[in-house]
Amino acid sequence: MFPCKLKWTVSCLPACTKSINLTGIEKGSGDRKLLSSQVLEQMDNNTTLENDKQNLHFPYDAAMEALSSLISGKKRGDKSKVDGKYDKLDRMLMYIKILGLEEHIAGLRIIHVSGTKGKENVSDDLPMPPLFQFLTVLALKIFACEKIKDPVVCGVSPLGMDHMETLGDTLQQIASHKAGIFKPNVPAFTVQQSSEAMDVLQEKANDLKIPLKVLAPLDHRKLQGTPLSLSGDHQFTNASLAVALCKSWLKSTGNWEKLFQHADYEDDLPEPFLRGLSSARLSGRAQVVYDSPSGDLIFFLDGAHSPESMEACAKWFSSAVKEGGHNDHLPIPSCSSELQTLEQVRSNGHVQLGTNKIPKQILLFNCMDVRDPQILLPTLVDTCASSGTYFSKAIFVPSISTYNKVTSASSPVPLNIPSKNLTWQFNLQRVWEKIIHGKDVHCKNFEMAIPESTPPHGFIHEDPSNCSAVVSSLPLTINWLRDYVKQNPSFRIQ
Repeated sequence: MFPCKLKWTVSCLPACTKSINLTGIEKGSGDRKLLSSQVLEQMDNNTTLENDKQNLHFPYDAAMEALSSLISGKKRGDKSKVDGKYDKLDRMLMYIKILGLEEHIAGLRIIHVSGTKGKENVSDDLPMPPLFQFLTVLALKIFACEKIKDPVVCGVSPLGMDHMETLGDTLQQIASHKAGIFKPNVPAFTVQQSSEAMDVLQEKANDLKIPLKVLAPLDHRKLQGTPLSLSGDHQFTNASLAVALCKSWLKSTGNWEKLFQHADYEDDLPEPFLRGLSSARLSGRAQVVYDSPSGDLIFFLDGAHSPESMEACAKWFSSAVKEGGHNDHLPIPSCSSELQTLEQVRSNGHVQLGTNKIPKQILLFNCMDVRDPQILLPTLVDTCASSGTYFSKAIFVPSISTYNKVTSASSPVPLNIPSKNLTWQFNLQRVWEKIIHGKDVHCKNFEMAIPESTPPHGFIHEDPSNCSAVVSSLPLTINWLRDYVKQNPSFRIQ
């Protein structure tokens, strides 16, 4: 059993000889400048856990609780400073100094620190780092402990309009940040980019006097009949970059000649490469989940959140619902319970379609409020329509995340979720209705005061004029869909 109070001490990987003591002092370094008593008191309040012995049975659970205490509650894109004084970069430099990482990082050439604030004495009122910054500092500490060497190869994947509140609102600005990973004397690879992005990447490579190789999508003939496990045409672009980076690493480290003596470096894909490309998995990206033994309820999962990724998602979805039969070896097991998880069955993005069923494509959607639904949703609708795929209905739900607790894949999915403000979901619905009807329309309010709200009776097949709904719970919406296919066996819900 754990004691009632736990202090955080996070050890690095086994090769490390030191550990991080999160009171702000590196063990064994008595000459480090201490934080003020005010900060130590704040840290003690944050890092001391009143341990509920019934809830925290393992060190992992305790770690999750400790990490959860660092969640600031600030939304992405919020530029306000913690405690109104320090911006993110200032704080990062201070945390790096506290842990004595300046020389390590300079030696590793991961981050170059010069001429910025925070290099003087540590401030007397520096707060504990929020979760993401804490994990970043922890990663840097592990890099230093493990003596991670200079990169031997760099790669830039397809660039798009994302993280604009940090990286800038043009592709040139975004590409400039991404090109920051290029290093002198280190080979660099990228894939086909827009001209705005490519010009910036090429200019940075020229400044460093390094070759930048632009890769074409992987030629499917090189796969020798082996299918990519990740679906979508865009995955041939990602696969091409992955292959090039792995080959370059193997060559730079002298392992290519040892492992593949008779293989052609430029043209061949050795068996281990084929095995990796055919077995890679990325949950929540072009993932298909069969949720019923009959295949009458199929979930197509994707986390697209930029215009470029939404277009790729729409192309995959349209293709997947039409192709069918490309995964005949996939078993469809029986449902074990009404509340089975969505992870019951996974496939590689292709769908088995039966006959004599009326297919209904339903959009189950949410996005963060820093995204622009007036760009994302039209991209989805137009791309699907160009392939002859149309959504019968759309359901807008809030996320089940509360943004105040770190969880894992094994954490139970709550069903009794407290009521949430659904203003954002109704905004998404208004955008959708305008796309479908071509004008602003009054959206019927389907929100209820209790979390058991579900789409109205007959929503899917009885009222063609009612094309969308806002529902206050994702898990209950999924259960409602399960009940629907049981009660309406002539439909297949996709």
